[in-house]
Amino acid sequence: MKFSIGLDFGTNSVRSLIVRTDGSGEVSSAVVNYPSGKQGILLDSSDHHVARQSPKDYLASLEKATVEAIAIAKAECPDFDTAAVIGIGVDTTGSSPLPVDEKNQALAEYPKWQDNLAAQCWLWKDHTSYEEAATITKIAAKERPQYLAKCGNTYSSEWWWSKIWRCLKSSPDVFEAAYSWVEIADWIPSQLAGVTDPKEIMRGVCAAGHKAFYADEWGGLPDKEFLSMLEPKLADLRDRLYEKAHDASVAAGTLSAEWAGRLGLPEGIPLAMGEFDVHYGAIGCGVEEGTLVKVIGTSTCDCAVVKASGDVPDVPGICGIVRGSILPGYFGVEAGQSAVGDLFKWWVEGVCQGEDSTHVELTKEAAKLEIGQSGLLALDWNNGNRTVLVDQRLTGLILGQTLHTSQAEIYRALIEATAFGARMILERISEYGIPVNRIVCAGGIAEKNAMLMQIYADITGREMLVTASSQACALGAAIGAAVVAGAEKGGHADFESAQKAMSGLKPDRYLPDPERHAKYNRLFALYKQVHDNFGGVEAVDLSNVMKDLLDIKEGK
Repeated sequence: MKFSIGLDFGTNSVRSLIVRTDGSGEVSSAVVNYPSGKQGILLDSSDHHVARQSPKDYLASLEKATVEAIAIAKAECPDFDTAAVIGIGVDTTGSSPLPVDEKNQALAEYPKWQDNLAAQCWLWKDHTSYEEAATITKIAAKERPQYLAKCGNTYSSEWWWSKIWRCLKSSPDVFEAAYSWVEIADWIPSQLAGVTDPKEIMRGVCAAGHKAFYADEWGGLPDKEFLSMLEPKLADLRDRLYEKAHDASVAAGTLSAEWAGRLGLPEGIPLAMGEFDVHYGAIGCGVEEGTLVKVIGTSTCDCAVVKASGDVPDVPGICGIVRGSILPGYFGVEAGQSAVGDLFKWWVEGVCQGEDSTHVELTKEAAKLEIGQSGLLALDWNNGNRTVLVDQRLTGLILGQTLHTSQAEIYRALIEATAFGARMILERISEYGIPVNRIVCAGGIAEKNAMLMQIYADITGREMLVTASSQACALGAAIGAAVVAGAEKGGHADFESAQKAMSGLKPDRYLPDPERHAKYNRLFALYKQVHDNFGGVEAVDLSNVMKDLLDIKEGK
């Protein structure tokens, strides 16, 4: 019996998952919350766009979670042996870049910088660089349209270059102190491998292609001439970054003696190439051509793959089409929504001052409501719009409240808003010929909230399936580890065989009801009208919206 480990670095915690590589199941897992900030996020009360994380939290938490998962495995699984662990995979949030020195040590690990927000990891949900993102979009549209075409024609404040440029502008001392910058998806494997030179880090094409304008067809990262048009110091930084990024068929390194000792694992086992959580999550859900994977968490990310042997059109408004970013030999297609679980959490715990049980109570109440009964319509933009508008300065909206509007009615309206946003994404990628024959969902929300899943099916008009693993992202990372370990070591020769053995689906199937779908079509038409108007797509008269909502409410 052989085992692999998946390390899933989420927004609030890290999870360590131990799985059997032969497909006979997951062995154990442990979750450790990041100790710093508010639920692991370092905030700034004067700027709601700020979201940073401590790199020290990543390393301490991964060690604690892995040691705990191993202890549980030893206690509960007679056939488990650390000597039989053949590899480790890592997935993280992104784009989450981190400033490091010449030794590949995070600046924030030094006393001088430990309390400086700019010296921390710039978490994916940090949107302070919206002005820089807009400027990058403007200049790239004129000077390098090919760069922009591969990421949906709009560069985002969630991404690599805009964040680093923002650091240069707002905290030049940090920028000058940093020898280089690294996505945490690449930095964490490099730490486990004992890499002490940023230029020696094995960088993944997942982060590079989707967030940093990387493509082999134009020589890797953006050329220095283009970067100089933004800021000459960014062009200088390019020399201290990397020339080549790799897909998940290549190992990121091997486990160092130091980390082998700290974790109690064999020295020299391979480390899978780092990918973003949702990309490995797609692998953990059994992604293949024709399957769209929705990882529903604090935000939602949608991933699909298309065989690289054919042509793939550029799709406006998505987060990128990148060769090898999910599966080797396929283009990875990414889209998503910036607030889903976060949106529900804001309403239930922030505004309603509820607890975990309140989510359950409101779900039960909301499930009793008929479609359109509340007269409400919401936009799911409380953390900006990631796809298809790519505008982080857009904000939330709830239309149709009366003096009788209840907490449960608003809760349901917010769920419906995220489902309408999901439908916008589906319609956009389908419009450009990317096949979607089935949808597989992952994440705690997909697992626990049957009402939400049925609403998604009814609004999109598509069947919703749920992955068998409750830890799809960590499982995907463990699958990556099994592949780089190879069949001869007890792993797998390729991702196809690994996915077939190690991933699966729950029996739950949420089928769209034609009658409910038709009712939701009326609400979706209003959603799209409001979406396009406030999103800057088209200025239209909205004077009908409130009255149309009332007509639907009254059964007209």
